[in-house]
Amino acid sequence: MPNSFCTAVVFDFDGLMFNTEELYTEVGREILRRRGQEQTEELVEAMMGRTNQEALTIMIQCCELVDTVEQLETETELIFQELVESRLQPMSGLLELLDHLETASIPKAIATSSRRTTVHDLLSRFDLESRFDFMLTAEDISQGKPDPEIYLEAIRRLDVPAERVLVLEDSYNGCQAAIQAGAFTVAVPAQHSFKQDFSSAELVVDDLKDDRIYQSLRISRPGF
Repeated sequence: MPNSFCTAVVFDFDGLMFNTEELYTEVGREILRRRGQEQTEELVEAMMGRTNQEALTIMIQCCELVDTVEQLETETELIFQELVESRLQPMSGLLELLDHLETASIPKAIATSSRRTTVHDLLSRFDLESRFDFMLTAEDISQGKPDPEIYLEAIRRLDVPAERVLVLEDSYNGCQAAIQAGAFTVAVPAQHSFKQDFSSAELVVDDLKDDRIYQSLRISRPGF
């Protein structure tokens, strides 16, 4: 636990707020299936947390594809939208955590490698965008995670000491970015990332309902 409690929260997006990492994994599997290849766990881990262009560049290089990043981006978007319509859902504990943060007047933001249009679209489906002070996306940075740029900018905008900013991340790359930025980093591994190394994180929790998140923010919940 931090010596002084955290006073602001930054959320990753894919796989942390929504089950989109699971959906993107299926997208990658389908893209490679169409090309007679199989998706490996190593490839999934290498792509996770990266910007779209970085992730697809890794896929092209690792699988020796002849496609351009732009071609794969178009194909990815079409497959992803089909999955979103029927299978998008918030991760366990998200909505409850947002309610408690607002009750405690704790500022919150999003820092994601995804595109702004995608984040806006998915947040709007659950009327969540207005509940965040701001969001940083792929368009706001020059270097994707694990580079700390996006979290350094989030901390600057929040105007809170780095060690008092609690970052919630589901991937190794994302955690490394937050750690390098000096934030209090909480790993929330999901099925797609539980095998990754989160030993450098301050906390590793099962989901967003974990009471240690609330303790780090000095938020009390009735019944806990």
